[in-house]
Amino acid sequence: MVFTSCVRQSDMQTEGASYLQGVWVQDSIPNQNEMMDYTLHEFTFTCDSIYTKMHNVSKVQRMVDSCYQDGKWSEYAQGVYVVRGDSILAEGIYTRENGKQKISGCYKIGQYLPRFKIASYSKDSLVLENRFDQRPIVLRKVKDIVCVPKKRWEMN
Repeated sequence: MVFTSCVRQSDMQTEGASYLQGVWVQDSIPNQNEMMDYTLHEFTFTCDSIYTKMHNVSKVQRMVDSCYQDGKWSEYAQGVYVVRGDSILAEGIYTRENGKQKISGCYKIGQYLPRFKIASYSKDSLVLENRFDQRPIVLRKVKDIVCVPKKRWEMN
């Protein structure tokens, strides 16, 4: 006989991957000046939480004027992550800049479910490969963060 049960997720953060703790910034993409569209990423890893800011550039208007904003805009997401083998698996939501869930408006809404392969890392360098884009995300650490687990409802 097999018994299964639901396990309630803890209200407390877990420690996450120690080598990821901090703020990581992508400064550029090779040949970005020749690209029609690209995104530069900023990741903040705090314990098991991930906060992402995506700086988007588009030289071709594919949306209404009020959203296009001269071809430069930012998107935000937050969630939790785990490292499994050589991959970062995140589960979260797209948010507004203030961290509140984004349920309407321009750009992406709904679930944020990135999957990254960790190509390499060191104390101040992290290279990720997005499972859906062949361009590597080359990041440099700009700030260290020490994980101090908090209750999830106290985080924002």
